[in-house]
Amino acid sequence: MNATDVENLIILARKVLPNAYAPYSNFPVSAVVVGESGRAYVGVNVENAAYPLARCAEQMAVGAMVAAGERRIREVLVFSTSREPATPCGACRQILAEFGSDETPVVCVNDEGKTLRFTLGELLPAAFRLKPSP
Repeated sequence: MNATDVENLIILARKVLPNAYAPYSNFPVSAVVVGESGRAYVGVNVENAAYPLARCAEQMAVGAMVAAGERRIREVLVFSTSREPATPCGACRQILAEFGSDETPVVCVNDEGKTLRFTLGELLPAAFRLKPSP
């Protein structure tokens, strides 16, 4: 993922961040996943009074991608206002692995521009994978 791509994804992520619904944690997060087509799909975290029902931004972005008919993630950006860039939680790492590969780039950025870069394989080695049919 080159710098121009990252900057464009950050613009998208910043634009939707105010839509996050985080009244319990006060920790808004937005995410952008780019499908194989090159189209970007955004998501924000959506919390719930019944905490286990909350959804992370990455999950919402993947859901938008799947709803649009895509099945492969080309790249991921996670945006937060936290002091350190937020990385995907364990559940989100597995959801991203379902549609990405070990080489899928994941860039985590905070509002101050601090950036962490990983591959999905670095974030979740030995992910569960769909077994190929015989």
